[in-house]
Amino acid sequence: MSEHSKERIVTLVGIDLAKNSFHVHGVDAQGKAVLSKKLSRAKFSPFVANLPACTVAMEACGSAHHWARRFRTFGHEVRLIAPQYVKPYVKTNKSDARDAEAIAEAAQRPAMRFVAVKTVEQQDVQAIHRMRSLTVERRTAQINQVRGLLLEYGLEIPQGRAAVARRLPAILEDAENGLSERFRAELNALAEELRHLDERVAHYDTQIDEIARNDAQAQRLMTIPGIGATCATALSAAVGEDPTLFGNGRALAAWIGLAPRQDSTGGRERLLGISKRGDVYLRQLLIHGARSVLRWVERKEDPTSRWATALKTRRHTNVAVVALANKIARVAYAVMTSGKPYDPAAGKPIQAAA
Repeated sequence: MSEHSKERIVTLVGIDLAKNSFHVHGVDAQGKAVLSKKLSRAKFSPFVANLPACTVAMEACGSAHHWARRFRTFGHEVRLIAPQYVKPYVKTNKSDARDAEAIAEAAQRPAMRFVAVKTVEQQDVQAIHRMRSLTVERRTAQINQVRGLLLEYGLEIPQGRAAVARRLPAILEDAENGLSERFRAELNALAEELRHLDERVAHYDTQIDEIARNDAQAQRLMTIPGIGATCATALSAAVGEDPTLFGNGRALAAWIGLAPRQDSTGGRERLLGISKRGDVYLRQLLIHGARSVLRWVERKEDPTSRWATALKTRRHTNVAVVALANKIARVAYAVMTSGKPYDPAAGKPIQAAA
């Protein structure tokens, strides 16, 4: 690198994050490379702290929010980019240096979309939701294993957690059902594990309820039909501090994966099924909430219920559920940006008095 290039001032830095090795690619105001440096974990934070105040761009991957919060304390402006938006800027073969260069290049695009930096509190909420989701998955797998094992012994239990909880104690106590002592002891251990998993899920539910009670935004979101404490806290934590980054409600619904995919060309528009992009867990919660709302819309006369009833009569139920989930996501965006609770009679957030 020439002496002239060393004198250029770094205005934007692209960083390729990893566990123990970090690559920094800096550019000046004209977008020309000023530095390209590989750093260890011990040297990484001090190096960035000593840079002049500039824009720091990173992929929104593991540990990105942690580093973003730290770099803000150094006086830098931080921009996080979704990895799929960085990939088109990677030149030739992949390497850490090229990835950092691609991040810096992507961050300079005027139409680039950025990810909001999460606070520690928002990451706490997301962590609780992730732990709860994994525990529910483990419990479901355990229930299916119990049902499958018992079926090999000629004992059938209907589907569902409630049926297993109801029938399993009786099976363990029945000495005439043909189960050996060895298998009965192991089955009892599985039953104890199921009880422990139930306690863990109940613990996480209690935590989520407490968070929802103390979060004003979650309380406003819970005024929307189909959104309870679980969905409200997950949505609030996922969207971040600034929901206006999405631009509008449709952008939020598309980010969650509730908007149709497009395959349009030559002036011919073709809409496919929903994209299923974004957070699978959040989309699942919204669809479950929409399904519960759709069961009772015929008994209500508010605008959203009338719209859902008409949709339900002309389209398949699953299509109507996803369409309602899309509408719930759009209403949630309006509630979060306006700071007002939902008004069922108007089908939108409560308007401020004139």
